[in-house]
Amino acid sequence: QVQLVESGGGLVQPGGSLRLSCAASGFTLDYVTINWFRQAPGKEREGVSCSVGFDGSAYYTDSVEGRFTISRDNAKNTVYLQMNNLKPEDTAVYYCATGKLCFEYDFWGQGTQVTVSS
Repeated sequence: QVQLVESGGGLVQPGGSLRLSCAASGFTLDYVTINWFRQAPGKEREGVSCSVGFDGSAYYTDSVEGRFTISRDNAKNTVYLQMNNLKPEDTAVYYCATGKLCFEYDFWGQGTQVTVSS
């Protein structure tokens, strides 16, 4: 069964950090482009970051550039999103998704909630 499972979300104070994980099963992440996107209540889905499958290039939306880092561990079949200096506006459900291109989504997991609040 092809599946993506996100984890690592939680409640954190502004300025804090979280590391999200996206574990794949049923297929290998090697050479697969993986995206992270988020959705906050009442807002449209927003692409956050992308790791290109064939060369590992990373891309970020402007609002997280310099604060978030995407990485992958192919041996563990897992992609990570390290989030530092979190802000209240980062509050959302975060999803990882495969895609043929960055910021295009084929299928995704159930999401993990990130709440940034004091």
